[in-house]
Amino acid sequence: MRADWQYRTSFFLFLAGQAAVAVADFLVIATIFTNVDVLGGWTAPEVALLFGLSGVSFGLGDLLISPVENASIRIKAGTFDQFLIRPVGVLWQLCAVEFAARRLGRTIQPLIVLVIALTMVDLERPWLAAIAVPVTIVAGTVIFGSLWVVTSSVAFWTVDTQEFANAFTYGGGLMTSYPVDVFGQWLRRFVIFVIPLAWVAYLPAAGMLDKPMPFDLPEAVAWSSPLVAVASALIARAVWGTALRHHRSTGS
Repeated sequence: MRADWQYRTSFFLFLAGQAAVAVADFLVIATIFTNVDVLGGWTAPEVALLFGLSGVSFGLGDLLISPVENASIRIKAGTFDQFLIRPVGVLWQLCAVEFAARRLGRTIQPLIVLVIALTMVDLERPWLAAIAVPVTIVAGTVIFGSLWVVTSSVAFWTVDTQEFANAFTYGGGLMTSYPVDVFGQWLRRFVIFVIPLAWVAYLPAAGMLDKPMPFDLPEAVAWSSPLVAVASALIARAVWGTALRHHRSTGS
C-alpha cells in the first residue's frame, strides 16, 4: 500500500478507471429502461437496488480475495512454493502480496446507486432493510470470494484457469446485477441450486421488496444469505485444502 501511494497520480487514475467500469455497466441497465418500464417484473429503481448490492459485494470481493486468481501464474513460474515455507496461510499470503487498495474504486459507483435506490424503492419494512442491506453485502462478498477460491483451485490440476474462473466471478458479477426472472429456467435453477449467485442480491432484494420467491421457495430463503455464505466459505476452504495437497511443485 505504501508502494502504491508513492505514485499517487497512477493510484487515482486506476481508482477512476475502476469506477468508470462500474458506470459503464450501469449505463447498460439504464439504456434498457429507456425502452421498457419493467424488466422481469422489476422496475428501474428495483433493478438499481440489485446492481448496488451486487456491485458493492463484487467490488469488496475483488479488493480482498481476487488476487488468489494469480495462483496459476505463480504455479507456472515456480514461485508458488515460497508461500509454502512461511508460517502463514498460503491463501492469506496470495491475497496480501497482490493487494491493491486502488481496486476499491469499483465499489464507489455501485454504493452511490445503492443509496439512491434505497430512497426510491417501496420498502414495506424499512427497519428490516436497514439490517438486511449490510448483512447482504457481507454475505455477497463471502460468496464471491468463495467462487474466486474454488475456481482458482483448479489451477493445481490444469494450470491455466484464469479465463475459466472469470466466467464465474466477473461473469457472475454481471449476472447478479439483473433479476433472475429474465433468465431461462435452467439458468435460474443453476444460480439458485448449484452456484448460489442468486443469494448475492436477487433473493435478499426480493425479500426486502416483498416479491414472490422463485420456484415456490419459502419466504425464509430470502434471509438465508449468511447461511449460504458460511456454507460457500466452508466448501471453498475444503477445495483449497485439497488443491494444496495435490501441489507437486515445478521440479528442478
